[in-house]
Amino acid sequence: MDSPEREIGELLRQLGLTLGTVESATGGLISHRITNIPGSSDYYQGGITSYSNEAKINLVGVRAETLQKYGAVSHQVAEEMAAGGMKALHADICIADTGIAGPGGATGHKPVGLFYLGLAYRSGTLSRKHVFTGDRLQNKQSAAEAALKWLREFLTDLKTG
Repeated sequence: MDSPEREIGELLRQLGLTLGTVESATGGLISHRITNIPGSSDYYQGGITSYSNEAKINLVGVRAETLQKYGAVSHQVAEEMAAGGMKALHADICIADTGIAGPGGATGHKPVGLFYLGLAYRSGTLSRKHVFTGDRLQNKQSAAEAALKWLREFLTDLKTG
């Protein structure tokens, strides 16, 4: 079985779609993996690493009210990141992440390893919640892998109709 990023590239080509990424806690790992595939410039528009709340607001249009009400690590922010990234990057589809990689940053309701992924497409936005149990690097890698697998699943569903 091919890597998810290779399969994503093939699916994007077959569907005639372009991809963008907006990353926070993964710090560019998703973009890194996408661009490791030769020919990814055919479908990959680019990525934005919006690590700070200010970058989330100024670069991808996350609303300050959303950040204040739900916090940066929330499904609402992940969805706004994906939708804003799709617009900013002029992409047909966008995947985003926000999370707490660790070892610090946990709160009473948000543990280390909590990540939200957002996905935006013409039909709207979706999100998924994950809680990983590794160290900082493992959590970032797990989140990038989960994002790529979800994107592959979404594109496969689009193709099969």
